[in-house]
Amino acid sequence: MTLQLDELYQEIILDHYRNPRGAARLDHVPENRVHENPTCGDAVKLEVPLQADGTVGPVRFDGKGCAISTASASLMTAHISGKSVAEARADAERFITVMRGGEDADILDEWDDLACLKGVIRYPLRVKCATLAWHALLDALAEAAQGDDPNSE
Repeated sequence: MTLQLDELYQEIILDHYRNPRGAARLDHVPENRVHENPTCGDAVKLEVPLQADGTVGPVRFDGKGCAISTASASLMTAHISGKSVAEARADAERFITVMRGGEDADILDEWDDLACLKGVIRYPLRVKCATLAWHALLDALAEAAQGDDPNSE
C-alpha cells in the first residue's frame, strides 16, 4: 500500500471515529445485548430493525471504543442497512473472515470505504476491534431468525 493510500485510509477511520454514522443512544436496548472486547475495553450494542420486506432497516449502534472499533461500527451501519437479512449475514461473515486473514483483503475494495480497514489485518490484536460490531450484528440477526426481537429483553 502506498503512503498516500495509508494516509487516506487513516483519514477515513478518523472521520468515522469523530463523526460516527449510525451512532445513537440505545438505552432501550438491554445491557445483556452489549458485546465487549475485554482485551481493550471496546463495547457495542446494536439496534438492527428488520423490515416487513425482509431487509435490514437503518442499523444504529451505541458504544465506546477505540478509533478502529468505532469506525468499523460506523462503516458497518452504512454497509448493512437496506440489505436482505441473508446478504447482511453473508457480508458480516465474510468481513470477519477477511479480517482474520481467511480471504484476500482486496475484497474490501468492492465495499467502498470499508477498504480502509484492510491495514488492520497486520495487527491481530486490533482485528478484534474491527470485528466487534460485526459479531454483534451476527448475534442480532441470529436472534431475529429465532423470532426474538434483538432490541428488547
